[in-house]
Amino acid sequence: MNFIKRALLSMKARKGRTILQLFIFTIVCVLILSGFTIQSAANKASELARQELGGDVTLSVDREKQMEAQQKESTSSDSTTSSKPKMFESTPVSVAAAKKLAALDHVAGYNLYSNTQALASGFDPIASSSDTSQSDDSSTSSTTEQQQGPGGDSNDSNRPQMVQADLSVSGVLDSATATTFKAGTDKLVSGKAITASDVGKNVVMIEKTLAEANDLKVGDKIKIQSSDEKTTVELTIKGIYKTTDSGSDAAANFSFLNPYNTIYVPYTVANTIKGSDAKDTVDSAIYFMDDAANITAFEKEAKKVSAVDWDTFKLDANDATYQQMIGPINNVASFSKNVVYIVTIAGALILALLVMMQIRERKYEMGVLLAIGEKRSKLIGQFLVEILVVAVLSFGIAAVSSHYVAQVVGNQLLTQQNETASESTSTTTNQRGPGGNGGGPGQGFGSSLTSNTAEIKSLDIQVSLEDMLKMGGIGVGIAFISVLLPSILILRMNPKTILTKQE
Repeated sequence: MNFIKRALLSMKARKGRTILQLFIFTIVCVLILSGFTIQSAANKASELARQELGGDVTLSVDREKQMEAQQKESTSSDSTTSSKPKMFESTPVSVAAAKKLAALDHVAGYNLYSNTQALASGFDPIASSSDTSQSDDSSTSSTTEQQQGPGGDSNDSNRPQMVQADLSVSGVLDSATATTFKAGTDKLVSGKAITASDVGKNVVMIEKTLAEANDLKVGDKIKIQSSDEKTTVELTIKGIYKTTDSGSDAAANFSFLNPYNTIYVPYTVANTIKGSDAKDTVDSAIYFMDDAANITAFEKEAKKVSAVDWDTFKLDANDATYQQMIGPINNVASFSKNVVYIVTIAGALILALLVMMQIRERKYEMGVLLAIGEKRSKLIGQFLVEILVVAVLSFGIAAVSSHYVAQVVGNQLLTQQNETASESTSTTTNQRGPGGNGGGPGQGFGSSLTSNTAEIKSLDIQVSLEDMLKMGGIGVGIAFISVLLPSILILRMNPKTILTKQE
């Protein structure tokens, strides 16, 4: 009798055993295919997030090198000469050099930053509770003179008379891609944003609270002054934004750190306030990558641009948002990969034990068939046909049901990972304490950006042909292993030995 026909008759005669094999094989296949589809969905979500979020690279002065240079200069100076203390020096980068980097490959966009402080002229800033700079300057000056007495410190009297600023001026190329707007901390509520077409124009975006306090609206004009009151600029309000930034503790002492007193202007306006030395320069430039994977390639090409003094400036890559978003995704992908390994090994062992027990029960049948001249290869072929028929049925059931299983399991795992990541972020924030952003304009950008990062809340599970082929390959491998191992142990004996040992 043909061994294939014999296999089918055997399966029909042993329905209970066949159903048990089908049940076990189906569970194994469903788990393996679910693991592969979750992995594929996680990888796809990670790639989409990477392309969507990209990454950014900041060009700014290398403060560490700056301090080291000052230290060397101080050490090498004559010992009889008093050493020069370290200073935090402003070292702007030229706009032309910054734009050359923007022309490199993989740059999807860029922004230029030039920040300073200014005085409000003709309107009132939002006062900070402990800021004493708004008190009467004449009385303060008089009090100071009385404290110094006649012939007070001549050095102090020669110092330039500066007035503490009450506005933080954020000069940008494009306000829509400014860090706080991208993070969602600031949102435009009326008027228009500042764009590259506004470079050279005297326009401004002010915060809603500041606008309401002074009854200002889009189209109105305001004036700001430099801290030495030598430069005054009249600005037309182009847009009004609303901020959710709570500011730092230092904002209670200095009005210009108050988030409501931050105004956005084209970087050329900020340079005007700074003075003529700041013309055609910016404090830093941020380049937005088309893909976070291209950050290294961009940095490599950027270092070849001679217009930038790389002994003074450096590039800082930032893909924290991307890393935070894909963290739970990577954990889910890693878990599903481990599931595939564990289920494959466990499934192979369970099926091998099951088939081994069944083959041992059929030793007499094998002994008789071998005694009447049946080949050993055909006996193994019969067992393989029996298990492969079960495997094919299991593949079909797994192909239909794995999508639903993977969707439920994948989303559940992702939810757990997101909750864990949120708890970790919350714990870190609490450890910083209230207002623990560190103070200072822009120093809380990183945490704000992190807290506003959107989560990937679900996986798009799709059973692909590639996943099916991988599951089929593993399933066939399990079928061969589960048949060959026990068969070799039995069929290495001759028919007489098999039959004489049969109880």
